[in-house]
Amino acid sequence: MEIFDCIAAVARPIHDFGDEFMSDEATAAVGLRAGFSPGRGFYCRGRFGVLGEVPVPVVQAVQGFLGPDLVAPGWLAGRSVMPAEDAASCYAQAVREWGRVNIPADIDVEHFNRLAQQLIDAADADALPLFAGWRAQPCPADDPVGAAMQRIHVLREHRGACHLAAVRLCGLSAREAMVINLGVEQAIHYGWPEPHPVTAPLIPRWRRAEQYTDELQAPLYTTLTDRQRTEFAQLVDALTASPAWQRQANSAERAPTR
Repeated sequence: MEIFDCIAAVARPIHDFGDEFMSDEATAAVGLRAGFSPGRGFYCRGRFGVLGEVPVPVVQAVQGFLGPDLVAPGWLAGRSVMPAEDAASCYAQAVREWGRVNIPADIDVEHFNRLAQQLIDAADADALPLFAGWRAQPCPADDPVGAAMQRIHVLREHRGACHLAAVRLCGLSAREAMVINLGVEQAIHYGWPEPHPVTAPLIPRWRRAEQYTDELQAPLYTTLTDRQRTEFAQLVDALTASPAWQRQANSAERAPTR
């Protein structure tokens, strides 16, 4: 399989499977048991806790696509519950727990883990701090299924960080990219105050950003052979193939696509 064919084959399944995890009530329940109140505290404090104890504007700048009306209250609400490092570890535990429930039992997760780790190790993390933080998060060797889900999450963060860089390179703001991708109402839902519809000339910029995102990810996939890329795409497809009814039941809301 060619490099860009593999990227195209795995990008959406990796994103959407992570989307399901983030929006699942089971994930929220882990946060509730850890002491977080209902809302965005566990999500923000857990996902962005790998950045350490940083001010809200830093979180906003690093992740980009979620608006300040979501990030600020979520990050601040979780601060009194536990330190950022502990919240990230708790969130990683939730990632692995969700994977153990939702990854099909007949998947060769050991082979997936080898290929996924090869991609993760090959990544240049310069200017991708959220990805770098998640790559540094310990991944237990005695939990291969949970580790597979954690590696999906890490790869998802890599593409998201690359996409943010590509969006900015193409002259779009993160807010504009969100509106193009999801529409005004969803942009509001994800924390952007009073977003306006974007003008038609901006849409080609977003399409270029998608292309640049693929190009930024390409060096990872050069480390795999043609056969390994085919195997990786097949494994991702099988690993993320939870039934449609389960996806609908698990997804209380949909997250942004990057």
